Amino acid sequence: MKKFVVSSDSTCDFYAEYIRERDVKVIAFPFVMELGGAVSEESDAFTEYAQYVDFYERERKGGLPRTSQINFERHYEYFSGLVKEGASSILHVSLSGGLSPTVNVAREAAAAVAKENAGTEILVVDSLSATIGQGELVKEALRLRDEGKTAQEAYERLNEMTRHIQHTIIAYDLNFLCRGGRVSRAAAIAGTMLSIKPVLTFTEDGKLTVIDKCRGMKGAFRYAVERINRAPRREGADWFHIVHTDAPKEAEQLADLLEQTFGIRAEISIMGPVIGAHVGPGSVSVVWESEGERIK
Repeated sequence: MKKFVVSSDSTCDFYAEYIRERDVKVIAFPFVMELGGAVSEESDAFTEYAQYVDFYERERKGGLPRTSQINFERHYEYFSGLVKEGASSILHVSLSGGLSPTVNVAREAAAAVAKENAGTEILVVDSLSATIGQGELVKEALRLRDEGKTAQEAYERLNEMTRHIQHTIIAYDLNFLCRGGRVSRAAAIAGTMLSIKPVLTFTEDGKLTVIDKCRGMKGAFRYAVERINRAPRREGADWFHIVHTDAPKEAEQLADLLEQTFGIRAEISIMGPVIGAHVGPGSVSVVWESEGERIK
């Protein structure tokens, strides 16, 4: 049996090397960076770690990144290209529909391509997540592909898994959330002065929301442990994944705390520019798969 193709958009935040090694097909989000009066059109397709660091350095210097969805035409060209390469069965994992209409556009393009190519199936999963939460769904699809499961079987498993992916997202300050309209300017100023770290998560319908505010990173890390205890890991899901926005020292500190508490060393990676544009530099987040469904 020919294995299905595993696909995602770039907000799964995989490194280029992993994409090559595991044969993941990825469609990149565009973004624009404005800094010092200059505007550059860029793509979420970094190939080196230094590019991620440079992105967050530009944000710290006042750079204003703006993101936009991947349109129908780009999705159509992308899926058509995979079919031309020989794909007859594709499982595509998209950025949360609670953050962007991209998943609906992907489904429309997938249906159009499948209709024009008899015998082709393109299944699109709404991750209800972003960054490493979305990435863990893609990893599960890869595992099922390697086991010889069908795209339909993987699609059903991923749709069940989405609401068991828990997120604790710790932003460094409130200023970038203020830009996105999630907190007021007054709250951002006061929170920064008091070293308040806002904590966010994904809701059941895949929207990003602030759930608490902690004093300092250590307080936020303790809060992350409390949330993990409230939503224990699913049996067999012996992993944590930490993602940061150019805060490697703090990411290691959280990994140390999780290892001391749960006996599991977390994987650590840096967040890509599309979601990082909204969270801002200095953030640290942890994702895990729980037995129960998402908590607030």
